[in-house]
Amino acid sequence: MTMPRRQFLKSGVLKTGALAAAGTTLAAPAIAQSLPQVKWRLTSSFPKSLDTIYGTAQIFAKYVAEATDNNFQIQTFAAGEIVPGQQALDAVTSGSVECAQTPTYFYVGKDPTLGFGTGIPFGLNQRHQQAWWAFGGGAEIVNESLKKFNAYGIPMGNSGTQMGGWFRKEINTVDDLQGLKFRIGGMGGQVLSRLGVVAQQITPGDIYPALERGTIDAAEFVGPYDDEKLGLARIAKYYYYPGWWEGSAMMHLVINLDQWQKLPKMYHAIVSQAAEAANTWMIAKYDTVNAPALKRLIGAGAVVKPFTLPVMEASYKAAQDYYAELASQNPLFKKALDSMTAYRGDQLLWWQIAEYSFDSFMIGVRNRG
Repeated sequence: MTMPRRQFLKSGVLKTGALAAAGTTLAAPAIAQSLPQVKWRLTSSFPKSLDTIYGTAQIFAKYVAEATDNNFQIQTFAAGEIVPGQQALDAVTSGSVECAQTPTYFYVGKDPTLGFGTGIPFGLNQRHQQAWWAFGGGAEIVNESLKKFNAYGIPMGNSGTQMGGWFRKEINTVDDLQGLKFRIGGMGGQVLSRLGVVAQQITPGDIYPALERGTIDAAEFVGPYDDEKLGLARIAKYYYYPGWWEGSAMMHLVINLDQWQKLPKMYHAIVSQAAEAANTWMIAKYDTVNAPALKRLIGAGAVVKPFTLPVMEASYKAAQDYYAELASQNPLFKKALDSMTAYRGDQLLWWQIAEYSFDSFMIGVRNRG
């Protein structure tokens, strides 16, 4: 797959760049000689052990290098090698690094509008998130927020809808959430705290010992493939779905705005196309590895259960109340919420007619054997 992708990036992108605009046709070696030498550093919010998420940053850097005959090189660093994972945006803002691979919802404390870049609780699924970003105004709104931090964001990966996490006990009613010490961060934690949950942010490497010692009662992470690596099924057997706080988990390439503006337009196109290719790689990889991982987890004793309707409805109401408060305080958040809500309404109508009806039928066929 490397050569076709490289040929696409080099021929498709370069033809749309300054060379084509000038009506100039050059041989590949001449094109390579005309490309400026650029070296960037990318800090990721994730460890190398998460080979799909962190691997997406490596794939992106590889695509950029291939498309420029190694004239544009991006060195990737895992979380903690330069800065901790949740300080990636700070490193980009200060110019300590040129770019980062990070979910923008890590930074809702700076501006809750950034939650929409990754996806908010009861927001959009992966397809709808991508569409809203590209055609529904999402890119403009989120980048308006990022501009305040001297940064510019481009989508670069998505996990799809995540799982709801691992629980020691069954969650059947809203009362079962009272006092529950749950490893969950961001807006999902803020919403659940309204229902009595004690939300805690814990790094991936500390989740297993915290659950084993009883410091926490439950933990959510990503999905079957990544969760299996943590070994949580050995401690908390109830595996709930869906992770309604992450119907989509869009990752971003967040770039220092000054560095982005210094790049020639040709490199803008190459970076954007490489990020798009890495975006496709990540969701395809997760769709491929999650299914067999789920089978293995069930075989190891995991009990997979849906959140009950009362729990889902109470969580939804808590989320809407929280958003109303944020919207009353933050005009840009309100702009994003109104935009996303309207877009979701139209998309779900169409989704119900085509995608949902087809998937429901095929799931029924599979279940009937």
